[in-house]
Amino acid sequence: MYETRTLKEKIKLFTFILLPILVTQLGMYAMNFFDTIMSGKAGPDQLAGVAIGSSIWVPVFTGLNGILMAISPIVAQRKGARQEEKIPYSVKQGVYLAAGLALLIGLTGFFLIDPILSLLDITQEVRYVAKYYLIALGTGIIPLFVFNILRSFVDALGLTKISMIVILLTLPINTLLNYLFIFGKWGVPELGGIGAGAASSLTYWISLMIIIGIVHNLEPLRHYKIFRSWPHPSLREWMEQLKIGIPIGFAIFFETSIFAAVTFFMTAYDTNTIAAHQAAINFASFLYMVPLSIAFTLTIAVGFEAGAERYTEARTYSYLGIGLAVMLSVGAGLILYIFDDSVAELYSSDQEVIELTKHFIFYAIFFQLSDGFGAPLQGILRGYKDVNITLIMAFISYWGIGLPSGYYLATFTSLGPYGYWVSLTIGLTTGALTLMVRMLYLQKQKIGS
Repeated sequence: MYETRTLKEKIKLFTFILLPILVTQLGMYAMNFFDTIMSGKAGPDQLAGVAIGSSIWVPVFTGLNGILMAISPIVAQRKGARQEEKIPYSVKQGVYLAAGLALLIGLTGFFLIDPILSLLDITQEVRYVAKYYLIALGTGIIPLFVFNILRSFVDALGLTKISMIVILLTLPINTLLNYLFIFGKWGVPELGGIGAGAASSLTYWISLMIIIGIVHNLEPLRHYKIFRSWPHPSLREWMEQLKIGIPIGFAIFFETSIFAAVTFFMTAYDTNTIAAHQAAINFASFLYMVPLSIAFTLTIAVGFEAGAERYTEARTYSYLGIGLAVMLSVGAGLILYIFDDSVAELYSSDQEVIELTKHFIFYAIFFQLSDGFGAPLQGILRGYKDVNITLIMAFISYWGIGLPSGYYLATFTSLGPYGYWVSLTIGLTTGALTLMVRMLYLQKQKIGS
């Protein structure tokens, strides 16, 4: 990041930071995307098992990873304030924190998998796939969390191309490992959907090794000496990061967990409905990586300018990001509408699953627009380190309004399972509107106009 003076300079810098983040996010989600597609080719039971497993894993991962994302605004603001000598200590403590959280969630998850899955009305085969898919993923949780700390550090410095390169290197590895473990090729045992979890775990370890080598050897990252002279773990520094990270993590958890809750409610329907729901949500989530990448870019840009107390410049970046995200989300909606047949056929050859998927895709168009508006607002507020009010707003919007409305629509109207998808739009739209109000209030305070 560097200081810009004109709108043209801001657009150029914003684009320069955004594009590698976008490629990185698309690449990271492509791992889950290919997990789902390739599992679907192994059969509806395999796809449904991965769907259930992913619905448990994704909210937990994104929520905890949100806690670790505190390192991004911390590094961005310190760079903006020209306090770069403080950055290495925070990153090292962040690595300790990431490893500790990974161990905690791994051990907790191991004992809770069976009780959680026993609550769901699913077949024995689907339950088996979901359980061991999660266990396989869990073997890669430590490298995944540490990788994300290091990636957030690198991105916050504006060096977003590095993360992009790492993901582009590991994505084909993940696809190959999926092919081997899911379908049992080249002497590898055929594991079906469980193999997707094993492939992802191995990919997380490889990604961590690559980024460690880059941070340790490549300038200007080498200058920060992240892997030299490690300090003792500091509870005080952890608390400072958690003070920012916990509200971020829980706000993200409340958003992503509503999607998981919807999938759990879908278990009241047949396996084909669960598979179709997962296929549609998987592709819609893939498109969501666009506004999410813009949100990450806004956290860096707004954090940098806020750290230097250039609040007018931070506001300009805010509106630039919001406008771009909404425009691209409209495009994503058009893609879903025009290519619904092609998208549905990616996930299954079963005609019933294809038709059900197309119905779900229609409803996905509407919450794409809400996400395109809400995601960048979250990124802006994180850049200001304004995270507590966002947490409260997220809980009320998603769990106080969105999910209850979904239960009502699915149970007491003719919408059936599609009622839950209508509720996603209701919750996301409510959240976006409240975040907009908060951003305007905060900017008025900072700028005084």
